[in-house]
Amino acid sequence: MRILPLLAILAFCTSALAGPNDVVHPYPAQKISADTYVIHGPQGVPSVANQGFMNNPAWVVTQEGVVVIDPGSSVQVGRMVVAQIRKTTDKPVTHIFDTHVHGDHWLGNQAILEAWPNATLIAHPDMIKQARNGADAFWIKLMSDMTGGYTDGTHAVIPTVEAADGQAFQIGGKTFRIHSSTDAHSKTDLMIEVVEDRILFTADNVLNHQVMNIRDGTFKGVMKATDRALALNAKRYVPGHGKTGDRKFVEDQKAYFSTLMSEVRRMYGEGKSDYEMKPVIAEKLKAYQDWAEWDTNLGQQISLAILEIEQE
Repeated sequence: MRILPLLAILAFCTSALAGPNDVVHPYPAQKISADTYVIHGPQGVPSVANQGFMNNPAWVVTQEGVVVIDPGSSVQVGRMVVAQIRKTTDKPVTHIFDTHVHGDHWLGNQAILEAWPNATLIAHPDMIKQARNGADAFWIKLMSDMTGGYTDGTHAVIPTVEAADGQAFQIGGKTFRIHSSTDAHSKTDLMIEVVEDRILFTADNVLNHQVMNIRDGTFKGVMKATDRALALNAKRYVPGHGKTGDRKFVEDQKAYFSTLMSEVRRMYGEGKSDYEMKPVIAEKLKAYQDWAEWDTNLGQQISLAILEIEQE
C-alpha cells in the first residue's frame, strides 16, 4: 500500500537532485551598473572541465524584483546562478528572458523556477516554436554528451511569452526593449536593451574575443545585428560569451566579419576553394588569432560564407 507513495517521493528527489553533482563550481557575479550583475562564464564549448558552463548569465534588480537574462545550460548551472542572485538581493525573480534557442543559454530555467515558480519566461516566438518541436531534447542530449553526463537531470522549461521586435516590457521601473531578428546568430535571437541604464545584452549576435559558430544563422543577419547594436550607442555591452565592455569589442567584431566576407567574396570570384582561401584569410585576420575558438570555427565560417554568397 505504501510502495506507490514511496516511488513518487523517490522520483521527486531524483529530479530535484539532478544526479551526483548538484551545482557547478561557483563563479562570482560582476556588478556592471547600480542594478545589473553578470557572471562571466569561461569561453569555449561545453565540456567535462567547465561542467557545461560557458555563457554569461545576468540579472537586473528592479523595484519589483529580479529580471534574469540567460540563466545557463543546465539545472546545475541554474542553481549556481540562483545562489549568486541571492547574494545580491532578497527580491524574487519575476521574469526571465531567454535570448535564443541554443540550450547553453536557457536550460537553466528549470533551476530559476525551482526557486521562484511564479517567474514569467519570455523569448523570441521562433525560439519557443523550435524548443517545442524538438530543440529542447536535442540540447539536453548535447549538453549531457559534451559534459560526460554532468548535466543529467536537466529538463526543458520552455518560455511561454513571446517578445516582438521593438516591444518594451515595463518591469519594476525599468524598460526592457527588444531588438529581435530572424536571420542572425540562431535566427531566433533577442537583443535586450535596458533603456534607463544604457545597457545592451547582445546575446550571441555579438561576442567578445570569440570566433562565432554561425552554422544556424547568417553572416548578413549577424552583421546587421552588429550595426544595430552599435547604433544604439549603449554605455555597456554584455555579450553572450566573453567580457562585458564598451562599444570597442562590438566594433572589433564588425571589422572581423567585414574583412572575412570581403575576402571570401573576392576569392570566390577568382574561383578559389575554401581550403585555398583559409591561409590567406587567416593572415588577413591574424590580429584576431587569440580569440576563443579561432582554430575550431574559422574554417567553418569560410565554408558557410561561400554557401551564403552562392545563395545571393
